[in-house]
Amino acid sequence: MNRTTVSLIAGVTALAAVTGFASMSEPQAAGEDTAKAAAQLPVERTSLLCPAPSTSDLAETAYTSFTPVTKGTGKSGKAELVAAGAQPTDAADDEADEDEKQDSEQGDKKDDEKDGGKDGKKEKPVLTPKEPGKPVTAKASGAESPALVGTAEGRFAPGWAVQQTTEVEAGTGRGLLGTSCSAPDTDFWFPGASTAKERTDYAHLTNPDDSAAVADIELYGKDGVLKSTVGEGIKIPPHSSESVLLSTLIDEPETNLTVHVTVRSGRVAAAVQALDDTLGGDWLAPSAAPAGSLVLPGIPKDATSVRLVAFAPGEADADLKVRLASPTGTITPAGHETLHVKAGMTAAVDLGDVTRGEAGSLVLTPTGKSTPVVAALRVVRGKGDNQETAFIPATGPVGARATAADNRAKGSTLSLVAPGRGAKVKVTASAGSDGGTAASKTYTVKAGTTQDVELPVPAGLKGTYALTVERLSGGPVHASRMLEAAEGGVPMFTVQTLPDDRGTVKVPEAEQDLSVLQK
Repeated sequence: MNRTTVSLIAGVTALAAVTGFASMSEPQAAGEDTAKAAAQLPVERTSLLCPAPSTSDLAETAYTSFTPVTKGTGKSGKAELVAAGAQPTDAADDEADEDEKQDSEQGDKKDDEKDGGKDGKKEKPVLTPKEPGKPVTAKASGAESPALVGTAEGRFAPGWAVQQTTEVEAGTGRGLLGTSCSAPDTDFWFPGASTAKERTDYAHLTNPDDSAAVADIELYGKDGVLKSTVGEGIKIPPHSSESVLLSTLIDEPETNLTVHVTVRSGRVAAAVQALDDTLGGDWLAPSAAPAGSLVLPGIPKDATSVRLVAFAPGEADADLKVRLASPTGTITPAGHETLHVKAGMTAAVDLGDVTRGEAGSLVLTPTGKSTPVVAALRVVRGKGDNQETAFIPATGPVGARATAADNRAKGSTLSLVAPGRGAKVKVTASAGSDGGTAASKTYTVKAGTTQDVELPVPAGLKGTYALTVERLSGGPVHASRMLEAAEGGVPMFTVQTLPDDRGTVKVPEAEQDLSVLQK
C-alpha cells in the first residue's frame, strides 16, 4: 500500500469521525444574540478547617456551624466536621517515611486510630448540621481537642460558616480566643505576630486533602527577612494539622513580626495563635491579600491600646495615609497622620486609645503611588492585670453576603464601616440553635463612618444565633463582629472580620464549537 492510499484512508476516517460527532451533538447556529452573561450560581462544595483550639487543660471550646438559606440550591446535601486524621488516608503510605510504613504494616494502634479505626470507618462527626438557616453547636474541653476538617455539599455549601470560640480562665493566653474556621489556600500573610519573651505564638497548618502538603514559613522583622532553614519544607500529613512555635525558627526575639506561609505542594488552612503572659491572647487570622488601600474594621470603643503592624512584600517602599472612620466621619489620628513602610520590612506604630470612647475603623490609603501592603491591629482592652488582647487583620468588603456564627443574647457587637460612599445594609439574625425565630433590620451607613449597630435578636432566643450581613446598595461595606465575655474582672473578647462568604460563583454559558477540530 503506497503513501497516497494511506493518506486517503486516514483523511476519510478523520472526516467520518467529525461527521459522526456532529450528527450526535449538533450545536445551534451561532448568532449575535447567542452570547449570554455568566450566571451567578450557588457553590456546590465548601471546605473549612479549624485549628486545634488550645494546649490548656482549662480550655472550654464551643463550635457553631451555620449555613444561610440560599436560593437555587435544591433539597439535597450534607455537612460535617470531623477530627483531623479521622478519615482514611490511603495516600498517606506513599508520603510517609520508612518507620511510619513499618508501623502501618504492623497494624500500629495509633495509626489505626488516625485512619479512623481498624475497620476503616470514620469517627463520629463533631457536629452535623440538620438544615440551613439554623445553627448547630458542639463543645469540647481540655488540651486534647484536635483540629477539625469540615466539608459541606449541596444546600449546606453556599456561605457555610463555622466559629470556634475557646475560653481559658488562667495561664498564658488566658481569655476568649475566637476564629472563623477557614478554607484551604496556598498563600497567607500574618502581620502582628511576635517572638518577644512574653509571647508564645504558634503557626497552625491544617491539611484537608488525601496527600501530604509541604509549606514554608518566612519571618520578617523591622530590619527585613529573618534567616532560618527550620521553617522550610514543613510537611503536613494528609487530613492532619501541625503547629510550629515561631520562636524556634529564629535565634533572637522580635517584638513585631510578619509571618508569610507559602505552600509548595497541596493546600492548607493557616492561622496564628498568639498567647501573651499578661495580656491574654487570641487567634490572628490572615490579612487580606496585599493591596494599596486597606480597611481594618471594628476597633472596640473602649480599646485602651491599639498597635498597627504593616508590611510591604514587594520591592518598593509604601507611604500610607492613616485615617480613623468614626461614627461622625473620617479623622486623622493626631501624631500618626502617615506611616512609612520599607520594602520587605515590618513597620509598627502604637496608636494608643485612638477611638477615644467611640466606635472606629482604620483606613489605610496611599499618599502617592499605590504600593501593595498587608496589615493588622493588635487591640487591648482593660487596665493593669485585667487586660485582654484581640487582633483585627485587614479584610475585604462584605460583598454580596457575609456571616458570623456564635452570637449570644449579650456580648455581641457588629461594626459596619463604609470607607467610600454610603451604603444600605441588611442584617439578619438567624433562628437560635435551641429555639427562636429569625429577625432582620436594615441600616444606612454614611460615607466615611463606622457604626456599631443595635443587633436584631431572634424572638424567643435560646442558645446562640448567626448574623448574616448583606449590602443592599451603595459603596463597599466592611464589617467585623466582637464577642465578649467578662470573667473575674477581665474584659475577655475576640474579633472576627466578615469578608464575602463566596457562596456563589459565576458560571459562564457554554456552547459546542466544532471549529476547534479544524485547528
